[in-house]
Amino acid sequence: MSALRIILVDDQVLMRQGLRKLLEVEPGIEVVGEAADGLEALRVVAETGPDVALVDARMPGMDGVELIVRLSAKHPGVAAIVLSTFDEDDYIFGALRGGALGYLLKDCSPEELVSAVHRVGRGETVLGAPVAARLVAELRHAPATGGGSRAEDALAARFRGQDLLSVREVEVARMVAQGAANREIAARLFITEGTVKNHVSSVLRKLGLRDRIQLALHLKE
Repeated sequence: MSALRIILVDDQVLMRQGLRKLLEVEPGIEVVGEAADGLEALRVVAETGPDVALVDARMPGMDGVELIVRLSAKHPGVAAIVLSTFDEDDYIFGALRGGALGYLLKDCSPEELVSAVHRVGRGETVLGAPVAARLVAELRHAPATGGGSRAEDALAARFRGQDLLSVREVEVARMVAQGAANREIAARLFITEGTVKNHVSSVLRKLGLRDRIQLALHLKE
């Protein structure tokens, strides 16, 4: 069985060096690249073709959440794990909604990290104990409703059936049609405004529309 190919994405050089030393000695793991931010990471992914990306949440320029969204769109075969000092909801839910398979805090044990790399490499989801607790708390406070209207459900099904929009893009498109601004959409979906802008741009491109007004009219037809 071939080794899992992994890249390290963190703006701190010492953190990347420490992670490399930790992972390189593990059987079945090969560190094939490093990046200091999201934009560099996209280039490294394209050059090295990793199986797993170990990503810091907060970085200059493109943060970890936006990187994971782009990886999910452009490189769906790369499994992303967030390794961060931040357990804020915006990062946790933004990363998971964006497509991350794992979220660990940097105070996790080396054994936990190595296990997580192998598990996400098999397609499993891995959450550190503090992150799992935040997720459970959020679910407990979420309203137990049946979802959107029949018209909205039909709209979502139509788009997904045609492989036009992802589930997240449909959510963003619905809110645009309702007149919500990017900041409001970001707050409601626990993602960054930059991620919302990326989703809106993707929706417009896929549907062949010029702007948000055309999108709103298109969805209300």
